[in-house]
Amino acid sequence: MRPWVRSFLGIILFIGLWEALSRLLDKSLILPKPGIVFRVLGGLLFQVNTYNTALQTAWKVLLALGLVLLLGVFLGLLLGLLKPLNDMSRPIIMVIQAVPVISWLSLVIFTWGISWEGPVFIAFLSLLPTAILTTIAGVQNLDRRLLEMARIYRVPWLRVLKNVYLGSLLPFFIAVVDVSLGQAWKVILVAEFLCGDQGLGVQISWARQLFNIPGVYAYTLLAVILGMLTERVIKYYLGKVKKRWAPA
Repeated sequence: MRPWVRSFLGIILFIGLWEALSRLLDKSLILPKPGIVFRVLGGLLFQVNTYNTALQTAWKVLLALGLVLLLGVFLGLLLGLLKPLNDMSRPIIMVIQAVPVISWLSLVIFTWGISWEGPVFIAFLSLLPTAILTTIAGVQNLDRRLLEMARIYRVPWLRVLKNVYLGSLLPFFIAVVDVSLGQAWKVILVAEFLCGDQGLGVQISWARQLFNIPGVYAYTLLAVILGMLTERVIKYYLGKVKKRWAPA
């Protein structure tokens, strides 16, 4: 059986369980039937505003992820190379990682109010420790023999950085993307729900306030679909980069 067939059967099973559970509960305010939710979702797909709303969330996700990767990989590389600095900064990283989203929310509301900056900032701080710690782990697992050989043969440092450090860190970089992308969508949606001005999270909040539960589920499904699509696209291009880097 091909993988796509198994995936399709898994989706059918999920919808079947959803239908059975909704009939068992018989409470549309808790779990509306999938047919109702899909009709609402279909209606949303014919509205131009839905695509503008989705783009508002998508660019925040990509911006937060880009900032996390740029700063996280840079700091992880620096801290991985400088052990004393790593030891000094680790408590700070642990504190940032332990702070709940709701605490950052209070800060951003007082700083920016209801705006796009809050969700991006919250997602950035929530994901940054993972990127830093993963990159540090990658640096600590570098093949020291390659570094010694490069030193003996006096390989230019730019080539060492590109082929040894970045080449060896590429699997860890991909791991950061794998972990952070799904989390970025979740954090951005929660932050939009609580302090955003536009986006899918805001629409979910409005649907909840209007007791439009099928709308809540429909916007949630749309966010899930978009998250899966962006993950597929980014992984596709990262796979191409990995193949190009393999000979190095």
